[in-house]
Amino acid sequence: MRHRTLLLHLSLLLAIFPSAWSDIERSVVQITNYTQQPDWAEPWRFSPVRGGTGSGFVIEGQRIMTNAHVVSWSQQLIVHRFQDPRPYPATVEFIGHDCDLAVLRVEDPSFFEGITPLEIGELPEVRSTVTTYGYPAGGREISYTAGVVSRIEIQRYVQPNNRSLLAVQTDAAINPGNSGGPVIQDGKVVGVSFQGMPGLENAGFFIPPVIINHFLEDIADGTHNGFPSAGIVIVKLTNPAFREALGLPQNNVGARIDSIFNPFPKTHELLEEDDVLLEVAGYEVGSDGNVIYHGNSVHCAVLFSEIQHGDSISLKIWREGEVVEIDLPLFVNREDRTTGNQYEPPPYLMVGGLVFTELSTNYLGSLGRNWRSQVGPEVLYELVYRNRLSEEAARAKPVVLSKVLKHPSNIDFAVGPRSILTEINGQEISSMEDLQAAIDGTDDDFYRFRFLSGDVEALNREEAQAAAQDLMRQYNIPSMQRL
Repeated sequence: MRHRTLLLHLSLLLAIFPSAWSDIERSVVQITNYTQQPDWAEPWRFSPVRGGTGSGFVIEGQRIMTNAHVVSWSQQLIVHRFQDPRPYPATVEFIGHDCDLAVLRVEDPSFFEGITPLEIGELPEVRSTVTTYGYPAGGREISYTAGVVSRIEIQRYVQPNNRSLLAVQTDAAINPGNSGGPVIQDGKVVGVSFQGMPGLENAGFFIPPVIINHFLEDIADGTHNGFPSAGIVIVKLTNPAFREALGLPQNNVGARIDSIFNPFPKTHELLEEDDVLLEVAGYEVGSDGNVIYHGNSVHCAVLFSEIQHGDSISLKIWREGEVVEIDLPLFVNREDRTTGNQYEPPPYLMVGGLVFTELSTNYLGSLGRNWRSQVGPEVLYELVYRNRLSEEAARAKPVVLSKVLKHPSNIDFAVGPRSILTEINGQEISSMEDLQAAIDGTDDDFYRFRFLSGDVEALNREEAQAAAQDLMRQYNIPSMQRL
């Protein structure tokens, strides 16, 4: 009788699971993206169109979720259903480069016939088993890989390159083409495959439900704001002498606010350097800056990333021997855009063969892997560090001389590329908008340039303006500016 019962249970499982797995398979799609990216050093140029593949999965509302990096720089998007050769055009509805997530729409509603949207589950536990679904290496047949959750922590997301959010590490294979595919546990999505780590074998990372749900909640009103930041640097407070000097007990609770970034005016009003962070959203902060989050020791920054743009988070801090409670409003920082990867064509303005563009991480990266050897320390300072000086400096977007296109109007112009422009005709230049205003607004016979290096040069204004048509024809340039 016992043997017969076991056989019955086994037959029921075999009857149930094929259906469940096939529902998941039908919900996983292959995405082909035909991309065209700009040349950051010669910003009027674009690369040839190239094709690449990734994965995605159907969610409620007849939408497809995938990674932002799978659909970035898209000229055309094509999606394929499971074991269906028909191509379906798709468009990007929302894209969040800060969290590397995107939502697509398919033009043909019949695409979703017979597909059950996948539900978002909970954060998986360390040592639990998950399965990744996707189309690695461009293959047309779906791939499944089981693995174990090995770690949950804050990781730098490669897509923005200047943002760190919660990520889950697994030994399930995550290869090119898997990106954007679902990570499944108990029939629900517990992550989106998105990146690996150079030098780390048998390890990949996926975006957990807390980040997925934040993105979906954010776009529910039709606007994508992004993940807010507190604008503070939190450092360990483990030194017993320092704790005693601040009047703190030796209980390994509380991490110190070391500095406050610009531009965060509300943070500057409510917090001070050397405040000690005791609690965030009710979670006790350890002296190492970590909280116990779903059983994992994770940096307390994970709690700030759960808040939507404009909402507040509760803090308990230690200041001058007293406990102070604060509701801190959080906002998305858009002023540090140029320090991360960008996903809009770079602005540029040409003046008599001088090509000016916005100093950015993308621009420096276009100089090659050894770009640090090609620029002076003042260039790196302008990009990364000057914005910490003041609110005004944080909003500045330095302008760099990217190219000097040879032409009679700029013969013997002595300043070379990769120089930071600071003034034209005595007018300070802190952005491309400043540059345009200075060029359009001068009635001087010359454009007089001053650079951060101290170099000063000039062009004849009339000759520079007359050179425009020659330069566009000679160098096959569609326009003298894009701002």
